[in-house]
Amino acid sequence: MAATVLVVEDEPAIQELIAYNLKQAGHQPMRADNAEQAMRLVQDALPDLVLLDWMLPGLSGIEFARRLRSDRRTRGVPIIMLTARADEQDKLTGLDTGADDYITKPFSPRELNARVKAVLRRRAPQMTDDLVQTGALALDPATHRVTAEGAPIHLGPTEFRLLHFLMTHPERVHSRTQLLDQVWGDHVFVEERTVDVHIRRLRKALEDSRTDRLIQTVRGAGYRFSAD
Repeated sequence: MAATVLVVEDEPAIQELIAYNLKQAGHQPMRADNAEQAMRLVQDALPDLVLLDWMLPGLSGIEFARRLRSDRRTRGVPIIMLTARADEQDKLTGLDTGADDYITKPFSPRELNARVKAVLRRRAPQMTDDLVQTGALALDPATHRVTAEGAPIHLGPTEFRLLHFLMTHPERVHSRTQLLDQVWGDHVFVEERTVDVHIRRLRKALEDSRTDRLIQTVRGAGYRFSAD
């Protein structure tokens, strides 16, 4: 699935190269020349991942990463630091700040795409095209198909995204607000009861295969996908 990747890089040629390769890999790049511009973009809509240059004019990449990690809304956004600083201590500083990975310049497009894919798989698995399976239930993001015991299950686009997120985060309880942020996007303003409506639709679609029991209601907290 296409991930929205915020590229914070002040060198136009490198920014263009990164954006081009992200598009080739099926992602949607957003661009910022400095941390202040990046902060405005993040305030409008959360990206799925940030590619962040260390040396930026004005506010540094390290300080920008610290601000993302200190804010409840943005602390879960994966960050990959991009820098020409290859010293071990610099890498440790970047990782200690909260970066999920660290790539030194120059880097190849293949390495960049591999690192992006690895971080998304680890931190935002719902943004990958990896097949997800729990028992008889299987979801394939690449073909947008859901099956149970090999039989197709027909879902609307919102129910598909909702099931994909739940299946990639099994056994965790998600509040309605968290599901709205993760499935609808934190910049989309809809009522929390919208989640309940789509959960009911999802359960109805799974009913015949008896996999609807995997979507559990946790009273007073939200919903959980059971891996059992």
